[in-house]
Amino acid sequence: MRRAKAGNIHLSYVEHGHGDDVVLAIHGNPGCVDWLDLVLPLLPPTLRVIAVECRGCGDSEKPEPAHDYSNYSMATHAVDMIALLDVLGIARCHLYGHSTGGMICSHMLVAQPARFRKVLLLDPVTPFGLRLAPGHIGVLSAMKADRNAAFAGLATAMPTLFRAESLAAGEPQFADTASTSQRRLFGRIVDMTRGLSDGIWFGTPHDLAREWDSQALAARMPVMTHEHLVLFGKLDYWIPRDDVERMVAQLPNARLEVFPYVGHSMSVEIPLLLARIFIDFFMARSKAAPIRPVHPVHGVLQ
Repeated sequence: MRRAKAGNIHLSYVEHGHGDDVVLAIHGNPGCVDWLDLVLPLLPPTLRVIAVECRGCGDSEKPEPAHDYSNYSMATHAVDMIALLDVLGIARCHLYGHSTGGMICSHMLVAQPARFRKVLLLDPVTPFGLRLAPGHIGVLSAMKADRNAAFAGLATAMPTLFRAESLAAGEPQFADTASTSQRRLFGRIVDMTRGLSDGIWFGTPHDLAREWDSQALAARMPVMTHEHLVLFGKLDYWIPRDDVERMVAQLPNARLEVFPYVGHSMSVEIPLLLARIFIDFFMARSKAAPIRPVHPVHGVLQ
């Protein structure tokens, strides 16, 4: 793990590969760089990926949240990311964003549009923000306070790793098809939530609700002319599909691929598929062909 001072914050990051094809990868919430652990080893060394941990997450600095959580807003995270690119001397790059990382990418596109090339979004929080469900903060409070609650909550982000009946009962048990590496990674992801800042636990939903009310970022979608490929798992229980479809319809240059056998977290559920999409999308010199879905057990569907 490397660390760099980006503006007024120290951010941790991991780096894979080298070359002219550079991708800045931004995780979701509650997250860390570990969510890409099964994907990065599958990528060619000529694709340079910089996976960064947002402020308040992982080994990055965790400043005390402001009273209004303004120092943990999506716009603030975007400023951090751009500052990291400056420090690393990266003039132009591609972007990958998962979940809330998608909204951070959108803020970056608005801030410095000429700096970015292609954009790959995995089950993103859209520029519309999120309308919080009743009891959402209570669920997050329980997840923060208790590891078992965090385990159960995060299991819903990766439903294909668990037996469906155990998820419904609120006591998730791994499915027989979940590999040892997936089980170990999931446990580590849960453990990493123990060190998250309150700015992540509570500042993130506060800001996403504020974005929903203002629609200020959504109004800027017409200027996000970059080529977007948006991936969505049909079993995603976290992000409303209607929001994603509406975003793709309003972006000037976007297409949507929906995958039937995956939830919110393809990077952990079917890492080989996400690795192939990374390669096809970021290393191709023209738009990639539609991606064939991959069954988590039986491979590529015909």
